[in-house]
Amino acid sequence: MLNAANAVTRKVRRCGAWTGSVTRGAATAIVIVAWLAHSPVVFSQSIANSTSAQPSTVHVDVTPGHAINSFDPDSALGSSIDVLSRAGIDTVFTPHIIQESLSAGWGPISYRNNSELRMAAWHWTENGTWSDAAHKSGYFTGSTELKEPIRYVLSYSLPHRGFSTSGDRPIMGPHLSYWKSNPYLTSKFTGESDSLHPQWVVIDLEAEKPVNAIRIAWQDPYATSYQVEYWAGKDALDFDRAPQGDWKTFSSGIVRNAKGGTVSLKLSDAPVSAQYFRVSMTESSNTCDEHGADDIRNCVGYAIRAIHVGTVDSSGAFVEIQKNIGDRPTTYCSSSIDPWHSVGDVDATGSYQHTGFDLLFTSGLTNNLPAMIPVTMLYGTPDDAAAEIAYIEKRGYPISYVEMGEEPDGKHALPEDYAALYLQWATAIHKVDPNLKLGGPVFEGVNEDIRVWPDAQGRTSWMGRFVDYLKAHHRLNDLAFVSFEHYPFEPCDITWKSLYSEPTLVKHILQVWRDDGVPKDVPLMITEDHLAASLTGPMTTIFAALWLADNVGAFFEAGGALFTHSPIQPQGIQKTCLGWASWSNFVTDNEISQIRGYTSPYYAARMINQEWVQHRSGVHHMFPSSTDIKDSEGNLLVTSYAVYRPDDNWSLMLVNRDETTAHSVRVVFDDAKTGQTVSFTGPVTLVTFGSEQYVWINDGLNSRADPDNPPVASTIRGDTGSVFKLPKASITVLRSKIAPLKSYDQLR
Repeated sequence: MLNAANAVTRKVRRCGAWTGSVTRGAATAIVIVAWLAHSPVVFSQSIANSTSAQPSTVHVDVTPGHAINSFDPDSALGSSIDVLSRAGIDTVFTPHIIQESLSAGWGPISYRNNSELRMAAWHWTENGTWSDAAHKSGYFTGSTELKEPIRYVLSYSLPHRGFSTSGDRPIMGPHLSYWKSNPYLTSKFTGESDSLHPQWVVIDLEAEKPVNAIRIAWQDPYATSYQVEYWAGKDALDFDRAPQGDWKTFSSGIVRNAKGGTVSLKLSDAPVSAQYFRVSMTESSNTCDEHGADDIRNCVGYAIRAIHVGTVDSSGAFVEIQKNIGDRPTTYCSSSIDPWHSVGDVDATGSYQHTGFDLLFTSGLTNNLPAMIPVTMLYGTPDDAAAEIAYIEKRGYPISYVEMGEEPDGKHALPEDYAALYLQWATAIHKVDPNLKLGGPVFEGVNEDIRVWPDAQGRTSWMGRFVDYLKAHHRLNDLAFVSFEHYPFEPCDITWKSLYSEPTLVKHILQVWRDDGVPKDVPLMITEDHLAASLTGPMTTIFAALWLADNVGAFFEAGGALFTHSPIQPQGIQKTCLGWASWSNFVTDNEISQIRGYTSPYYAARMINQEWVQHRSGVHHMFPSSTDIKDSEGNLLVTSYAVYRPDDNWSLMLVNRDETTAHSVRVVFDDAKTGQTVSFTGPVTLVTFGSEQYVWINDGLNSRADPDNPPVASTIRGDTGSVFKLPKASITVLRSKIAPLKSYDQLR
């Protein structure tokens, strides 16, 4: 999720401690920051060109029945809009900027919900009702009344976050109180025993310390049954790389018939040296919190004011763990957070706002296509989600898909808890519109399966357990798609050779989700995408263009359904560990009111959307294609992606990932069924974009591309002997008809 001013990198999942570098997304005022130029040698684009001696052959398998995917670009190739400042919204949603944003050629828009990323309540409208109307507090439900058009969306901090941060940097608020778990994860709402959804708090000391005691200051409602555990192993909270170890219960760590209040417990005779400790709660007192008994949500779940671990001294007194100067502070993760808040918790500074739905749909930015819309789930209510959908449909705005929640893996939410919320929200939304396509879980960008603490059956796959929960409740049909983000690289570790891994990475993660049990008829969608989860220099070099072409082509080769590149709006440039860069397609002035140039992803997008495929034309069919151009280490230097378009043209996108050498190729189309081999015939449109058209110059505030030229087009006569040159570090699209095949009519 692109994040304004504050962001969490994909690699970091610390509870409370943020170690990200340059932020993902729209800066608070979207400003361009000045610094000294930095130009890493690995991304130099001034290497002399040469050409391989003999042409190689690109094979396209056009055998009927061998198509590997079918997609309509108008629903399959899109971009996203993320959080901005209030001033940024006013600037982005102007005719000039919208026209430039759309000129990259992307189709549908995916609306990103950054508020949930930042552990905040999201008011998609300020017109609505509070559950405690007298105090303007509690649980907010937006109104479906069609009043003044919604231009801005505000976020609200959560007082009942308490000490918990759960892995991301939360929006800070003035009324932070105690931690309380989400009431929608209790039996009153799930219809299941609370023991099936234990709520927990993990204490991360940031280093191993000897512990044999704990002090807990309970609030109402408190846990009557709970247990205290320590993690025997390492990386207890690393769901990306999989926690290594097990939770062990202290010898005196099981508590039954507890009475609340502040308690100090001796957990064992001898201290245990560990970094992570967990309080796991399974039965609640169901006593009401300070907000009263009028709302059942105030009276279920668990609440803790403070929690500390330590030891017991010789007199039996509790002694809290002492930190030395220079030690990282103790942090806390929790299973869930109560979305209770009040009118006074609003973040109305103007630096962090989302685009109102009326502005979005009437601005033209959606390309007159149905848009993917989020509903807040981890920190919202099903009634509010249903009201949001009802409002949008009442306005007549078209919805393609509804994403449920935002990055639950980044909040350390366990799959059964997310699934329990998912079903409640699905029920509420489908009462409004039973035909809406709902999905998630909107994972953070990962390259491997997300693995969590083992359940009673020893299962650790987050996705596998989520799918199993839906199956067990006979609700798998409520999962219309699976969405995830794709940020494959660590921002400071990218080299030119990283290019070679992208096709394998994206294909692998799609296969991971299938292996986890996602049915073949459930589409897989990337709904947010870039090189890395933090800004990095290669995002504006020619590297990013080649990567994006491979990213898109390999995704569809692997059977992907919707690809979303992020973001569509202009943003400023900033210094990164590998040079100056922008997330955006553009280089702008300080106010982003004037676009001064284009970045390489912009031109790559045009190659994909305006040369390789044909929007507003219908379904394209993708067929296998291959090359054998490799370097001395066995790295594939040229990749190929072939589609048969509705205009009867075959379109071949070739990515020459060789940084120094051009390659020449012939193209043949093979029909294994008839044994025929044919070539392009007639005029072949050849369009190229690469390092000859574009070179990024690191020059601080004046960083830019020079040259900054668009793709170059030419026409070549196609026949069996035609040879096509692929310049070094380039994307080339070849497009034409082919000689007749005996089985050709079956492809039409």
